[in-house]
Amino acid sequence: MTTPSDDAARPVPVRVVLPADPVLGQLEQEVVARLWRRRQTGTGWVYLVGLPSYRDLEDGGVEAAEYRVWVRAPEHVRPVDGIDYDQVPTEPLPSAPTSTVREVLGERRPSGWVLAKVREGRGPARGVLHAPDCEEAPQGAPLLDVQRALDVAENPGTQLCTLCGCAQELTPMLCGFDHIGDA
Repeated sequence: MTTPSDDAARPVPVRVVLPADPVLGQLEQEVVARLWRRRQTGTGWVYLVGLPSYRDLEDGGVEAAEYRVWVRAPEHVRPVDGIDYDQVPTEPLPSAPTSTVREVLGERRPSGWVLAKVREGRGPARGVLHAPDCEEAPQGAPLLDVQRALDVAENPGTQLCTLCGCAQELTPMLCGFDHIGDA
């Protein structure tokens, strides 16, 4: 239970939907409360509302008070016509923490491969397959998907770059995974 002086923010009116009580035969009710803040969570928005209430004093008297509680929006709150809610302190969902895998491995590399064509004298065309972010990869070369990259890699005139890891990624798919332990 808090009193209005406990918070420095200026609340605004909001309608709070109170649940129905089938035992007492009461339908759902709406009361005007004070909206103190909004918070986005992983499951939606919650609003901190101050419901009007009373509290007992030590001398036996009673005084007006406010009971603050977090409620789900929009299920349990409705706006009051003509009220500007832009001034309500709002806490958006914090950005997701960086995963341990992402911290260790770094950002994900772009998918696909690119072919750097090499022509040295006569004979069949030669080339080197690279990851798109390789320093040796040609700029603006078309991106090859895995099937097209494997087709190109089967050409005897094509080499797989070891600098960017293209050779380590495609060789098991070309030769089978069993050869990995043979080396």
